Amino acid sequence: MDKITYYTPPTDEIFEEIKQAATKVWNTYDNQFGYVDEKVNAIKDIGNIQDNAMYMVAMFDSKNQAKLKAILSDDANDFISDRIRKGQL
Repeated sequence: MDKITYYTPPTDEIFEEIKQAATKVWNTYDNQFGYVDEKVNAIKDIGNIQDNAMYMVAMFDSKNQAKLKAILSDDANDFISDRIRKGQL
């Protein structure tokens, strides 16, 4: 029986879903000073290892985490909720 921790990555499908949703949320903001590009570039080539999925979630404040969670599937939201319980996001 595998022990799931905060650092256990999600399935590739859930990881890609979180990555796409995070990019979508970032792209709703004004990029006048390159802030959006900076954030999107930080996650563009990130791999599905350790806590990288949670890193993408943690890039957002609570208001934007709610926006992110609103566009994610139940499975992706369950993954995030489970990891928050196991870690300290």
